[in-house]
Amino acid sequence: MGDVPDFTAGGIHALQTSFASSGDPEFDRRIQQLVEDWGIKGSPELIAEMIVTALRMGSDAVPVPDLKLINRSLKELRQASRAFAPYQGTRKIAIFGSARTQESAEEFKAAQLFALKMVQQGYMIITGGGDGIMGAAQRGAGRENSFGLNIRLPFEQKANPIIEGDPKLVNFNYFFTRKVNFVKETHAIALFPGGFGTMDEGFECLTLMQTGKARIIPIILVDKKDGSYWQTWIDFLRRHLLDQGMISSEDFSFFHLTDDIDKAVEEVLRFYQNFHSYRWAGPDLIIRLQEQITPQALEDLNKEFSDLFNRSPLRASRALKEEKNEPEIYRLARLVGRPHRRTFGRLRQLINAVNRASTMSKHC
Repeated sequence: MGDVPDFTAGGIHALQTSFASSGDPEFDRRIQQLVEDWGIKGSPELIAEMIVTALRMGSDAVPVPDLKLINRSLKELRQASRAFAPYQGTRKIAIFGSARTQESAEEFKAAQLFALKMVQQGYMIITGGGDGIMGAAQRGAGRENSFGLNIRLPFEQKANPIIEGDPKLVNFNYFFTRKVNFVKETHAIALFPGGFGTMDEGFECLTLMQTGKARIIPIILVDKKDGSYWQTWIDFLRRHLLDQGMISSEDFSFFHLTDDIDKAVEEVLRFYQNFHSYRWAGPDLIIRLQEQITPQALEDLNKEFSDLFNRSPLRASRALKEEKNEPEIYRLARLVGRPHRRTFGRLRQLINAVNRASTMSKHC
Protein backbone atom coordinates (compact mmCIF):
# COMPACT_ATOMS: atom_id res chain seq x y z
CA MET A 1 0.00 0.00 0.00
CA GLY A 2 2.74 2.42 0.99
CA ASP A 3 6.49 2.53 0.56
CA VAL A 4 9.55 4.11 2.11
CA PRO A 5 8.65 7.80 2.50
CA ASP A 6 11.08 10.54 1.56
CA PHE A 7 9.85 13.50 3.53
CA THR A 8 11.97 15.92 1.45
CA ALA A 9 10.27 14.78 -1.81
CA GLY A 10 13.58 14.11 -3.53
CA GLY A 11 16.02 16.16 -1.52
CA ILE A 12 17.42 13.11 0.26
CA HIS A 13 17.69 11.09 -2.95
CA ALA A 14 19.43 14.02 -4.64
CA LEU A 15 22.26 14.14 -2.09
CA GLN A 16 25.71 13.03 -3.12
CA THR A 17 26.15 9.33 -2.36
CA SER A 18 29.82 8.91 -3.29
CA PHE A 19 32.30 8.72 -0.41
CA ALA A 20 33.43 12.13 0.86
CA SER A 21 37.17 11.81 1.40
CA SER A 22 38.80 12.59 4.73
CA GLY A 23 41.64 14.18 2.78
CA ASP A 24 44.04 11.38 3.69
CA PRO A 25 44.10 8.40 1.28
CA GLU A 26 45.32 6.01 3.98
CA PHE A 27 42.55 7.02 6.38
CA ASP A 28 40.03 6.68 3.54
CA ARG A 29 41.21 3.14 2.93
CA ARG A 30 41.03 2.23 6.62
CA ILE A 31 37.55 3.72 7.03
CA GLN A 32 36.21 1.94 3.97
CA GLN A 33 37.81 -1.31 5.13
CA LEU A 34 36.18 -0.88 8.56
CA VAL A 35 32.75 -0.44 6.93
CA GLU A 36 33.34 -3.52 4.78
CA ASP A 37 34.54 -5.58 7.75
CA TRP A 38 31.41 -4.62 9.70
CA GLY A 39 29.38 -6.21 6.90
CA ILE A 40 27.48 -3.13 5.75
CA LYS A 41 25.77 -3.76 2.42
CA GLY A 42 23.39 -0.83 2.02
CA SER A 43 24.82 2.65 1.36
CA PRO A 44 28.37 1.98 2.64
CA GLU A 45 29.50 5.37 1.30
CA LEU A 46 27.08 7.21 3.60
CA ILE A 47 28.17 5.18 6.63
CA ALA A 48 31.82 5.93 5.80
CA GLU A 49 31.00 9.62 5.45
CA MET A 50 29.36 9.66 8.90
CA ILE A 51 32.56 8.21 10.33
CA VAL A 52 34.58 10.94 8.61
CA THR A 53 32.23 13.58 10.03
CA ALA A 54 32.64 12.18 13.54
CA LEU A 55 36.44 12.21 13.21
CA ARG A 56 36.38 15.78 11.93
CA MET A 57 34.35 16.87 14.95
CA GLY A 58 37.16 15.53 17.09
CA SER A 59 39.69 17.51 15.06
CA ASP A 60 37.51 20.62 15.33
CA ALA A 61 37.60 20.45 19.12
CA VAL A 62 33.78 20.55 19.28
CA PRO A 63 32.71 21.33 22.89
CA VAL A 64 31.68 18.32 24.97
CA PRO A 65 28.04 19.48 25.42
CA ASP A 66 27.70 19.72 21.62
CA LEU A 67 29.22 16.26 21.16
CA LYS A 68 26.77 14.84 23.69
CA LEU A 69 23.83 16.47 21.88
CA ILE A 70 24.95 15.19 18.48
CA ASN A 71 25.69 11.72 19.81
CA ARG A 72 22.38 11.37 21.62
CA SER A 73 20.45 12.76 18.64
CA LEU A 74 22.01 10.19 16.34
CA LYS A 75 21.13 7.40 18.78
CA GLU A 76 17.52 8.59 18.97
CA LEU A 77 17.23 8.77 15.19
CA ARG A 78 18.64 5.26 14.91
CA GLN A 79 16.23 3.91 17.52
CA ALA A 80 13.25 5.44 15.72
CA SER A 81 14.38 4.14 12.33
CA ARG A 82 14.60 0.63 13.74
CA ALA A 83 11.08 0.90 15.19
CA PHE A 84 9.54 2.05 11.91
CA ALA A 85 11.57 -0.16 9.55
CA PRO A 86 9.30 -3.25 9.63
CA TYR A 87 6.25 -1.14 8.74
CA GLN A 88 7.50 0.86 5.76
CA GLY A 89 4.92 -0.79 3.54
CA THR A 90 1.98 0.66 5.50
CA ARG A 91 0.69 4.22 5.34
CA LYS A 92 0.45 6.10 8.61
CA ILE A 93 -1.30 9.15 9.99
CA ALA A 94 0.02 11.29 12.83
CA ILE A 95 -2.61 12.52 15.30
CA PHE A 96 -1.89 15.51 17.53
CA GLY A 97 -3.92 17.07 20.32
CA SER A 98 -3.92 17.97 23.98
CA ALA A 99 -2.54 15.55 26.58
CA ARG A 100 -5.02 17.09 29.05
CA THR A 101 -8.24 16.22 27.22
CA GLN A 102 -10.51 14.14 29.47
CA GLU A 103 -12.17 10.88 28.44
CA SER A 104 -15.60 12.48 28.79
CA ALA A 105 -14.79 15.22 26.27
CA GLU A 106 -16.28 15.14 22.78
CA GLU A 107 -12.81 15.71 21.31
CA PHE A 108 -11.53 12.56 23.06
CA LYS A 109 -14.34 10.45 21.61
CA ALA A 110 -13.84 12.00 18.18
CA ALA A 111 -10.10 11.18 18.19
CA GLN A 112 -10.79 7.60 19.24
CA LEU A 113 -13.37 7.11 16.48
CA PHE A 114 -11.19 8.78 13.85
CA ALA A 115 -8.23 6.51 14.65
CA LEU A 116 -10.46 3.44 14.50
CA LYS A 117 -11.81 4.43 11.09
CA MET A 118 -8.32 5.16 9.72
CA VAL A 119 -7.11 1.74 10.86
CA GLN A 120 -10.10 0.20 9.10
CA GLN A 121 -8.81 1.92 5.95
CA GLY A 122 -5.40 0.26 6.34
CA TYR A 123 -3.52 3.05 8.12
CA MET A 124 -1.39 2.86 11.25
CA ILE A 125 -1.54 5.62 13.88
CA ILE A 126 1.36 7.72 15.20
CA THR A 127 0.92 9.85 18.31
CA GLY A 128 3.13 11.40 20.94
CA GLY A 129 2.42 8.36 23.09
CA GLY A 130 0.86 10.35 25.96
CA ASP A 131 -2.61 10.70 27.42
CA GLY A 132 -5.57 12.82 26.30
CA ILE A 133 -6.07 12.97 22.54
CA MET A 134 -3.00 10.79 22.03
CA GLY A 135 -4.33 8.08 24.32
CA ALA A 136 -7.75 8.33 22.69
CA ALA A 137 -6.29 7.81 19.23
CA GLN A 138 -4.29 4.80 20.36
CA ARG A 139 -7.29 3.35 22.14
CA GLY A 140 -9.17 3.57 18.84
CA ALA A 141 -6.29 2.16 16.82
CA GLY A 142 -5.25 -0.56 19.26
CA ARG A 143 -1.71 -1.43 20.32
CA GLU A 144 -0.95 -3.46 17.19
CA ASN A 145 -1.63 -0.50 14.88
CA SER A 146 0.00 2.23 17.01
CA PHE A 147 3.32 4.02 17.25
CA GLY A 148 4.19 6.25 20.19
CA LEU A 149 6.86 8.94 19.95
CA ASN A 150 7.15 9.93 23.59
CA ILE A 151 9.08 12.94 24.89
CA ARG A 152 10.81 12.80 28.25
CA LEU A 153 9.43 15.63 30.41
CA PRO A 154 9.66 16.37 34.14
CA PHE A 155 5.84 16.44 34.28
CA GLU A 156 2.66 15.44 32.47
CA GLN A 157 3.99 13.32 29.62
CA LYS A 158 4.19 9.58 30.15
CA ALA A 159 3.39 6.72 27.84
CA ASN A 160 -0.28 5.77 27.82
CA PRO A 161 -1.26 2.19 28.80
CA ILE A 162 -2.05 1.23 25.20
CA ILE A 163 1.49 1.75 23.88
CA GLU A 164 3.60 1.43 27.04
CA GLY A 165 6.14 -1.40 26.75
CA ASP A 166 5.52 -1.87 23.02
CA PRO A 167 8.58 -1.97 20.70
CA LYS A 168 6.83 0.69 18.60
CA LEU A 169 7.19 3.15 21.49
CA VAL A 170 10.23 5.40 21.08
CA ASN A 171 11.35 7.73 23.86
CA PHE A 172 13.02 10.99 22.87
CA ASN A 173 15.08 13.44 24.87
CA TYR A 174 14.90 16.14 22.18
CA PHE A 175 11.81 17.63 20.58
CA PHE A 176 13.62 18.19 17.27
CA THR A 177 14.51 14.51 16.74
CA ARG A 178 10.96 13.59 17.68
CA LYS A 179 9.48 16.08 15.22
CA VAL A 180 11.71 14.84 12.41
CA ASN A 181 10.22 11.39 12.83
CA PHE A 182 6.65 12.65 12.93
CA VAL A 183 7.15 14.39 9.59
CA LYS A 184 9.39 11.72 8.06
CA GLU A 185 7.16 8.73 8.73
CA THR A 186 3.62 10.01 8.26
CA HIS A 187 1.45 10.21 5.14
CA ALA A 188 -1.16 12.53 6.69
CA ILE A 189 -1.68 14.64 9.81
CA ALA A 190 -4.79 15.18 11.93
CA LEU A 191 -4.78 18.04 14.42
CA PHE A 192 -7.30 17.99 17.26
CA PRO A 193 -7.64 20.88 19.73
CA GLY A 194 -4.53 21.21 21.87
CA GLY A 195 -2.02 23.49 23.52
CA PHE A 196 1.45 24.78 22.66
CA GLY A 197 2.65 21.35 21.53
CA THR A 198 -0.20 20.90 19.06
CA MET A 199 0.36 24.40 17.69
CA ASP A 200 4.08 23.73 17.45
CA GLU A 201 3.62 20.52 15.47
CA GLY A 202 0.96 22.09 13.24
CA PHE A 203 2.98 25.18 12.39
CA GLU A 204 6.12 23.09 11.90
CA CYS A 205 4.41 20.92 9.29
CA LEU A 206 2.83 23.92 7.57
CA THR A 207 6.14 25.77 7.43
CA LEU A 208 7.99 22.78 5.98
CA MET A 209 5.40 22.34 3.25
CA GLN A 210 5.06 26.07 2.54
CA THR A 211 8.82 26.35 2.02
CA GLY A 212 9.17 23.13 0.04
CA LYS A 213 11.35 21.46 2.66
CA ALA A 214 8.93 18.58 3.18
CA ARG A 215 6.60 16.74 0.84
CA ILE A 216 2.98 17.87 0.79
CA ILE A 217 0.58 15.62 2.68
CA PRO A 218 -2.99 16.13 3.93
CA ILE A 219 -3.43 18.16 7.11
CA ILE A 220 -6.90 17.89 8.65
CA LEU A 221 -8.08 20.15 11.47
CA VAL A 222 -10.65 18.13 13.40
CA ASP A 223 -12.98 19.75 15.92
CA LYS A 224 -15.90 18.56 17.99
CA LYS A 225 -19.37 19.00 16.48
CA ASP A 226 -20.02 22.73 16.02
CA GLY A 227 -16.73 23.51 17.78
CA SER A 228 -14.97 26.84 17.25
CA TYR A 229 -11.37 25.97 18.19
CA TRP A 230 -9.91 25.65 14.70
CA GLN A 231 -12.24 28.19 13.10
CA THR A 232 -10.96 30.77 15.59
CA TRP A 233 -7.41 29.78 14.66
CA ILE A 234 -8.15 30.19 10.94
CA ASP A 235 -9.76 33.57 11.57
CA PHE A 236 -6.57 34.64 13.34
CA LEU A 237 -4.49 33.54 10.33
CA ARG A 238 -6.68 35.50 7.95
CA ARG A 239 -6.87 38.65 10.04
CA HIS A 240 -3.30 38.88 11.26
CA LEU A 241 -1.19 36.93 8.75
CA LEU A 242 -3.00 37.00 5.40
CA ASP A 243 -4.36 40.56 5.65
CA GLN A 244 -0.90 41.85 6.55
CA GLY A 245 0.73 40.02 3.65
CA MET A 246 2.69 37.56 5.78
CA ILE A 247 1.21 34.50 4.05
CA SER A 248 -0.58 33.89 0.74
CA SER A 249 -4.17 32.87 0.12
CA GLU A 250 -2.89 29.62 -1.43
CA ASP A 251 -1.40 28.64 1.91
CA PHE A 252 -4.91 27.93 3.19
CA SER A 253 -4.98 24.99 0.77
CA PHE A 254 -2.55 23.09 2.97
CA PHE A 255 -5.23 22.24 5.53
CA HIS A 256 -8.88 21.23 5.68
CA LEU A 257 -11.27 21.95 8.56
CA THR A 258 -14.10 19.63 9.53
CA ASP A 259 -16.17 18.57 12.55
CA ASP A 260 -17.31 15.40 10.79
CA ILE A 261 -15.15 12.31 11.38
CA ASP A 262 -16.27 10.58 8.18
CA LYS A 263 -15.34 13.67 6.15
CA ALA A 264 -11.96 13.79 7.89
CA VAL A 265 -11.30 10.21 6.82
CA GLU A 266 -12.56 10.97 3.32
CA GLU A 267 -10.15 13.92 3.02
CA VAL A 268 -7.16 11.64 3.59
CA LEU A 269 -8.40 8.94 1.24
CA ARG A 270 -9.24 11.47 -1.47
CA PHE A 271 -5.67 12.80 -1.44
CA TYR A 272 -4.34 9.36 -2.40
CA GLN A 273 -7.22 8.53 -4.74
CA ASN A 274 -5.01 8.64 -7.84
CA PHE A 275 -2.08 10.74 -6.69
CA HIS A 276 0.64 8.57 -5.18
CA SER A 277 3.62 10.81 -4.49
CA TYR A 278 5.98 13.30 -6.08
CA ARG A 279 9.66 14.05 -6.10
CA TRP A 280 12.07 16.49 -7.65
CA ALA A 281 14.73 15.55 -10.17
CA GLY A 282 16.74 18.71 -10.56
CA PRO A 283 14.30 21.38 -11.77
CA ASP A 284 11.71 18.79 -12.85
CA LEU A 285 8.71 17.82 -10.75
CA ILE A 286 7.68 14.17 -11.16
CA ILE A 287 4.13 13.37 -10.05
CA ARG A 288 3.47 9.65 -9.66
CA LEU A 289 -0.10 8.42 -10.34
CA GLN A 290 -1.92 5.13 -9.93
CA GLU A 291 -3.44 5.65 -13.38
CA GLN A 292 -2.61 8.10 -16.14
CA ILE A 293 -5.14 10.85 -16.79
CA THR A 294 -6.64 11.53 -20.22
CA PRO A 295 -5.00 13.89 -22.73
CA GLN A 296 -7.93 16.31 -22.34
CA ALA A 297 -7.55 16.31 -18.56
CA LEU A 298 -3.84 17.00 -18.97
CA GLU A 299 -4.56 19.92 -21.28
CA ASP A 300 -7.05 21.31 -18.77
CA LEU A 301 -4.49 21.03 -15.96
CA ASN A 302 -1.92 22.95 -17.97
CA LYS A 303 -4.42 25.72 -18.58
CA GLU A 304 -5.52 25.92 -14.94
CA PHE A 305 -1.95 25.87 -13.62
CA SER A 306 -0.20 27.84 -16.35
CA ASP A 307 1.11 30.20 -13.63
CA LEU A 308 2.85 27.29 -11.93
CA PHE A 309 4.26 25.66 -15.05
CA ASN A 310 5.22 28.70 -17.09
CA ARG A 311 8.71 27.25 -17.62
CA SER A 312 7.63 23.86 -18.98
CA PRO A 313 4.07 22.41 -18.98
CA LEU A 314 3.09 19.04 -17.60
CA ARG A 315 3.49 16.04 -19.88
CA ALA A 316 2.62 12.36 -19.52
CA SER A 317 5.67 10.23 -18.86
CA ARG A 318 7.08 6.96 -17.64
CA ALA A 319 9.58 6.73 -14.81
CA LEU A 320 12.71 8.83 -15.32
CA LYS A 321 16.25 7.52 -14.92
CA GLU A 322 16.62 9.64 -11.76
CA GLU A 323 14.02 7.36 -10.13
CA LYS A 324 15.96 4.11 -10.53
CA ASN A 325 16.57 4.09 -6.76
CA GLU A 326 12.81 3.62 -6.25
CA PRO A 327 12.11 0.37 -8.17
CA GLU A 328 9.06 -0.46 -6.05
CA ILE A 329 7.06 2.32 -7.74
CA TYR A 330 8.68 2.23 -11.18
CA ARG A 331 5.45 0.91 -12.73
CA LEU A 332 3.38 4.00 -11.86
CA ALA A 333 2.28 6.56 -14.44
CA ARG A 334 3.90 10.00 -14.33
CA LEU A 335 3.25 13.64 -15.02
CA VAL A 336 6.45 15.65 -15.45
CA GLY A 337 6.82 19.42 -15.61
CA ARG A 338 9.14 22.23 -14.58
CA PRO A 339 7.31 24.57 -12.17
CA HIS A 340 8.65 27.50 -10.23
CA ARG A 341 9.26 26.81 -6.53
CA ARG A 342 7.70 29.87 -5.00
CA THR A 343 4.07 28.98 -4.25
CA PHE A 344 3.78 25.48 -2.86
CA GLY A 345 0.14 26.12 -1.94
CA ARG A 346 -0.55 25.95 -5.68
CA LEU A 347 1.14 22.57 -5.79
CA ARG A 348 -1.31 21.39 -3.12
CA GLN A 349 -4.15 22.66 -5.30
CA LEU A 350 -2.64 20.82 -8.27
CA ILE A 351 -2.78 17.51 -6.39
CA ASN A 352 -6.48 18.10 -5.72
CA ALA A 353 -7.02 18.88 -9.41
CA VAL A 354 -5.16 15.72 -10.50
CA ASN A 355 -7.46 13.61 -8.33
CA ARG A 356 -10.55 15.41 -9.67
CA ALA A 357 -9.33 14.81 -13.23
CA SER A 358 -9.05 11.11 -12.48
CA THR A 359 -12.61 10.97 -11.15
CA MET A 360 -13.98 12.85 -14.14
CA SER A 361 -12.13 10.56 -16.56
CA LYS A 362 -13.73 7.48 -15.01
CA HIS A 363 -17.20 9.01 -15.36
CA CYS A 364 -16.74 9.88 -19.03
